[in-house]
Amino acid sequence: MSKPGKLSVSDFPIAPRRPKPATSKAAMKPASVSEEAGARTAAREPAAAPVSEADATRERPRRGLPNPSNEERKSKSIERALAQEEGRYRLRDLKRAHTREAKHYVNCPLDYDTKMRLQKAAFDNDIKMTVVIKAAIDQFLRDNGY
Repeated sequence: MSKPGKLSVSDFPIAPRRPKPATSKAAMKPASVSEEAGARTAAREPAAAPVSEADATRERPRRGLPNPSNEERKSKSIERALAQEEGRYRLRDLKRAHTREAKHYVNCPLDYDTKMRLQKAAFDNDIKMTVVIKAAIDQFLRDNGY
């Protein structure tokens, strides 16, 4: 070890790398001792790399995504922004229409039995309780000439 408190790479034992097993026909046959030694040294040598990056790209075709031009990117981003803006406007208008309809509400207390009957009628007909109440009030007003 070097100085106390400071570590270096030489302080740690490092195991040698294992050679990769060859899967060729020669490796399948029993080989002599000299052939095994030659195979081990060949396995330790790195494989030959391509001469340059340009040669490497020529060897295998590029299968990346298409690269649109700046004009195409700009036009698509403008279209997307306009669509989002239109969606925001439609959502805002829908919310305004909903609040306009819901703005004029009537609060009335109901006794327990009436409320239970109203809940059962709404559940059986698969509609909201407010729809039932609105229809009942509308019917009452029509019957009485209002």
